[in-house]
Amino acid sequence: MFSAANTAGTVIAVVLGGTPVPLPTQNLSDDVTVNASNTVFTLLEAGRYAITYNVRLTASLLLGARILVNGEPVPVLTINALLVASNLNASFIVDLPAGATLTLELFGLLGAATLQAGNGATLNVMRIE
Repeated sequence: MFSAANTAGTVIAVVLGGTPVPLPTQNLSDDVTVNASNTVFTLLEAGRYAITYNVRLTASLLLGARILVNGEPVPVLTINALLVASNLNASFIVDLPAGATLTLELFGLLGAATLQAGNGATLNVMRIE
């Protein structure tokens, strides 16, 4: 289980294909590791996981947010860029293998997206089976 957040009001240079969101504030269990840029979380145990994310921006933008598992988007955890929004969130339960990597990503915009200070972006992952 882990929780990770970005509370700094970070400006993210989003590209159409996708840009990872850094989540440097973390509460990680022993079975989770994170890379040096705080963007890729590795789950060391296989299981069924409840995944929830929230992204809060300072301005409404036409962009999407999604979770990547092993570099591939998860359709049920993808919010596509259909309407302008300043709050993007999704949650779902997925089965993941040991060693699966998770990344929260913004996509579909060529420009800057500024996270709100405080609870700008969060990722919560809980192993339920």
